[in-house]
This record gives sequence, C-alpha cells and structure tokens, in this order.
Amino acid sequence: MEGNVENFQYQMVQIPPNIAVNAKAHRGNEAATHLQQIVDKYAVDGWEFYRIDNFGVNVQPGCLGALFGGKAQSIVYYVVTFRRRA
Repeated sequence: MEGNVENFQYQMVQIPPNIAVNAKAHRGNEAATHLQQIVDKYAVDGWEFYRIDNFGVNVQPGCLGALFGGKAQSIVYYVVTFRRRA
C-alpha cells in the first residue's frame, strides 16, 4: 500500500423519499430523527455515515399500461452510504 491510501467497504441503504407523519405528532424534525435512527442502526456494526445521494429513475409502463397510454414515471430514490475500514 502506498502513502496514506485507506481501503474501505461501502454499504448503501435506500431510504424512502418521504415519510408519513401524523399531523398531531408533527414537530418539524421527523426527517432528522428518521435519518438518525438509520445511522445509529448501522453504527452498531461499525459503519460510519458517509453521504446521501439521490438517483432519478424513469419507470416505463408495462405492455398493458403503454397500450392504454401510460407514460413513464420519474421517481427519485435516496441512498445513504456508509463506510468502514476494510
């Protein structure tokens, strides 16, 4: 190994783009709390939070859907990346 090059393992976890919150329970920090729970869950196994990325995916309608004029749908997915030293 040359210099300070470190090897990492990476773990990607897809999370929903939206979370449901009851209006009475809404406090404004639900997204942060949700992400904190995910980060804490993986930290137990030595995974370090690294970053969040979003990916757009175009979902084409199936044969029947296209036959009835269905259009492609764009969906955004969020992926949390964790890493740990290999």
